[in-house]
Amino acid sequence: MPHDLNLAVLVSIGQHPKSGRARRAEQDARAVELGLKLVGERLELLHAGEAQQEVLRSYLGMGLKEMTLLEQPSAGDAVPALGRYLAQKRPDIVLTGVRAESGEASGMTPYLLGEALGWPVVTRIADIIKVENGEAEVLQALPRGQRRALKVRLPFVASVDLAAETPRQSAYGPGRRARIDNASVDAQQDQLRSQWQEAPARKRPKRLKVAKAKTAADRFKAATAKSQASGGQVLQNESAQEQAQALFKLLVEEGVLR
Repeated sequence: MPHDLNLAVLVSIGQHPKSGRARRAEQDARAVELGLKLVGERLELLHAGEAQQEVLRSYLGMGLKEMTLLEQPSAGDAVPALGRYLAQKRPDIVLTGVRAESGEASGMTPYLLGEALGWPVVTRIADIIKVENGEAEVLQALPRGQRRALKVRLPFVASVDLAAETPRQSAYGPGRRARIDNASVDAQQDQLRSQWQEAPARKRPKRLKVAKAKTAADRFKAATAKSQASGGQVLQNESAQEQAQALFKLLVEEGVLR
């Protein structure tokens, strides 16, 4: 890799899917691992959010000595602050996770940053093979383990998929000794997000097919047989009002509308 290659990784506060406890985000950690492989300790870590987040040091414990913090409230909009900072620093490559594990988690940050900076965006990459002559060759992760080779001009923004290399363990001591530098930014309040009301999602019960089987063979056949939809209604020649009425009736019967 070129010795003058500048690479920044955007990291966020993750959330464990079972306990809900704060942790390093899995995709962000893989982005850090990829950045370390490319430029080593010259990698720049960047986080936009609250300062009192000790979990951020788990990223530093992967082998880095400092992190840049763009301090702003939890309901702040991170994209404008990140866009202004990156426009000044002008790194060659900006890596992010595909989406955050907490908060809005819309997955729009790479796209909004690419639009703000005027840079191309490459989604769900698994690796960066080489960078030379102002061009990077990347591997994009596809379904079923497939890969697609792409070439993109520098600078660009890329989101790192779970197909990327597994991140190394974080060392507690080096992470505590590392430095977190605050960069002055004009924080902007996210007006829409401040009006939201968040609540835990509720799982909807699944319908169980009642199998009236008498023998073990019948029970096995019922358990492995592919379910076929029945009782459906195809509306082709009806008017738009009749189709809407049928859809509304179905939503009421399913309990979606009350």
